[in-house]
Amino acid sequence: MSELVVKDNALIQASYTLGLAEQRLMLLAILEARETGEGIDHTSLLRVHAHAYADHFDIDKGNAYEVVKEASKGLFDRYVTYHDKNPKNGNDRSFHCRWVDKIGYEKATGTVFLRFTSDVVPLITRLENNFTSYEIEQVANLDSGYAIRLYELLIQWRIAGKTPVFELQDFRRKLGVEDNQYKTMSNFKSRVLDPAIKQINEHTDIIAKYEQSKRGRTITGFMFTFKPKKTKTKEAGIQRDSANGDMFTIDGLSDKQLKRIVLHKGFISTYGGLATGDNGRDWKLFTEFMVNEIKKDPSKFSQKKPIREYLNGKDGDYEYA
Repeated sequence: MSELVVKDNALIQASYTLGLAEQRLMLLAILEARETGEGIDHTSLLRVHAHAYADHFDIDKGNAYEVVKEASKGLFDRYVTYHDKNPKNGNDRSFHCRWVDKIGYEKATGTVFLRFTSDVVPLITRLENNFTSYEIEQVANLDSGYAIRLYELLIQWRIAGKTPVFELQDFRRKLGVEDNQYKTMSNFKSRVLDPAIKQINEHTDIIAKYEQSKRGRTITGFMFTFKPKKTKTKEAGIQRDSANGDMFTIDGLSDKQLKRIVLHKGFISTYGGLATGDNGRDWKLFTEFMVNEIKKDPSKFSQKKPIREYLNGKDGDYEYA
């Protein structure tokens, strides 16, 4: 199953400064909570193994433990700023809180432990409709914290394919650029924005570009447009019915995309009966079985709408088991 990171959009919009290793450690901690099925609360002591960090981000396993240990120390010292409205009077509020309130190390097993603070926990969770989800593989090859933050900001607008204008100072804060860093626009572009766009376009599932918002000659903000990358079409191994067109073609779909398709609630409702054991379903076995069924005979899955359209749902349309 695809490894999904799910964050509340309020957190993604928050202004915070994390180093690359710290961002990666946090993503793996969220995955750990999801994979174990235990979720996250203010008492959860999450663990991240150095070998998992090395495998996900392709670094030397011999150095991985020291990297995650130092990252946990860094995360312990960091804070996040987020904004909401006072429910009593509707006034805007701004809060600062720590990411974690407890960390630990177990050198013998190459494990670090961390516990998110009670303030942050409500902003990190598994299943809510207003959340942004992405596969960790999309950011695994990004070696810039700015690129990770920009990707997270962009994919909140995946359906629209474009963002509103991000005002410059707010945008800098969202990327984690300190006030005393890259003060000139030329430095900001050459050291932060352009390298982040380049990495996103090379290593993720989208192609992005930006436009500048100006007041006179002064750049005051940026707006982004982006689109999904095209997949290479393979030679189809089936005869297509011209009346159905691409109703059931699986050309160019990866196994991860097929697994996402079969976890769409509409797909499960329509085709779930082809698999046994609906009660107490083992989702891993279910996805593997259904992907194999699609590969064997795509024509079985030609009802209602093209199979590819199940990839276009909102986060709440999928079973994230």
